[in-house]
Amino acid sequence: MGRVRNVVNRANARLPLKTAAALLGGSTLLASLLGLFRDRLLNSTYAATYPVGLDAYTVAFTIPDFMFFLLTSGALSVTFIPVFNERLAKGNKKSAWALSYSMINFMALVTLVASLLIIIFADVLITLIWPGLNEQGHGLAVSMMRVIAVNPFIFAVASVIASMQQAVGRFIFFSLAPLIYNFGIIIGIVFFTNGITIFGFELFEGGIMGVALGVVLGSILQLIVGAIGLIGMGFDYRFKIAWRNKAFRQTLGLLPARSLDQGIDYINTIVETSLASRLAVGAIRNYQQALTLHSVPINLIGVAISTAAFPQMTERLGLGQVDMFRKELQSVLRVIIWLALPVAVVTYFGRGYLASFLFNGGNPEVATALGVLSIAIIFRSVYHIASRSFYAQKDTKTPLYISLFTIALNIALATWFTLGLGLGIFGLAWAQVITAASEVAILFAVMSTRIPKLFDEAFISSIGRMLMAAVPTGFISWSSVKLFDFTVRDQSFFATFPKFALIAMISLAAFVGLTYALRLSEAHKVIKWINKGLFFQAKGQN
Repeated sequence: MGRVRNVVNRANARLPLKTAAALLGGSTLLASLLGLFRDRLLNSTYAATYPVGLDAYTVAFTIPDFMFFLLTSGALSVTFIPVFNERLAKGNKKSAWALSYSMINFMALVTLVASLLIIIFADVLITLIWPGLNEQGHGLAVSMMRVIAVNPFIFAVASVIASMQQAVGRFIFFSLAPLIYNFGIIIGIVFFTNGITIFGFELFEGGIMGVALGVVLGSILQLIVGAIGLIGMGFDYRFKIAWRNKAFRQTLGLLPARSLDQGIDYINTIVETSLASRLAVGAIRNYQQALTLHSVPINLIGVAISTAAFPQMTERLGLGQVDMFRKELQSVLRVIIWLALPVAVVTYFGRGYLASFLFNGGNPEVATALGVLSIAIIFRSVYHIASRSFYAQKDTKTPLYISLFTIALNIALATWFTLGLGLGIFGLAWAQVITAASEVAILFAVMSTRIPKLFDEAFISSIGRMLMAAVPTGFISWSSVKLFDFTVRDQSFFATFPKFALIAMISLAAFVGLTYALRLSEAHKVIKWINKGLFFQAKGQN
């Protein structure tokens, strides 16, 4: 028992920014790969024989996820962490713990009510929002949504616990949570879809509803693993809400604007799936799969780096170090763009291979939609640090106002492109790209008025050189795809992945080399790290 406690304590140690970013990036990559494996299993089981079931499964997530994003999600981390850190910095642990247990209990209460409402009104909601589903798809979506409705409640508690760990630089168990969640869903696909029998009694007959049970299992396991990360913090939990606690009231004051921002953002997803339900059977799933593929690099780059950098950014402003805040924001921005640019290029030219990771033999509709969405990878990656630059200033309203405009723009464009111009899911993808670019442009236009010289000559020059390097990288990537052409024999993951990996390595190596030649510090750091590794390897061999 003592050894276990020692291991947990070591895992819960505070991590420096670079280590935290690397850990979050690595865990996000593993979670993304596990998610792709999950979706491939699901598609191989149902895509050809039961596409209506996959559409229903995709729809079943939307309202529970919407309630989670509206009430909790990222809203907690960007509103809770600055206030929590401020109390800890002043040595007021009693107030910090009161804030923590109050948020856990408050969020649990609010989301429990939301979960019950989803269960009661699932039928009505699906009838109103997804009228394009046929009778079978409608019934399945209602049943699965009622099972998945427990997620907002479980995720709310887990989110407060995760925010506490982020605030003090604990990322080990926080980073394990998404891995465990996907693992639970995979258990549902592999085992629960065959039915559940205990001591000869059939508790569940199986089918795609087993996947919904796996989702609930994954969320419960995620909460348990996240709670282990609290060990050693000295957290004093109490079953009450400290309404008079100033930190709690301050967090509640910041929460509505950010929560509404998150919830309104998710309205895009609801509208898009509603529009897709009016198209051919399978359109909902195909568009969702294209979104999933384009989200992987965004989570790996934009979310991971921004999440790791955010606590330190809040500390800079808390200490009045505005110049240091500006320099760190510039540095993080440069790294994100430097990473996102070549990844977007590889995603565009390798879209056929990427679609084949989820569907045996590929999926032309998913591949084409992903090609459009690859442009959004850059803007969506940058968005996460752009919005957090406002949250670090305890400003949750400005991003909300901007989101109100851009979401209205996205809905208008998506409706026009799909129903007006008949572009199908490709219209949804183009609406996403235009909206993502507009939102980032407006956010930074406002931020540049608050922080002088944010986009100084040196910064603009570095971004310009990155774009210069991206052009020949695109040609190299296209040439590599032509050289290792996707063929009808490439039906399995093990046949396509080596080719795509080679294309990606050639393209990314070319971009690093080009940016190194253009004297970009990001590339110089990578080359220096590679040379150092090779030097030590050669020295060890001698």
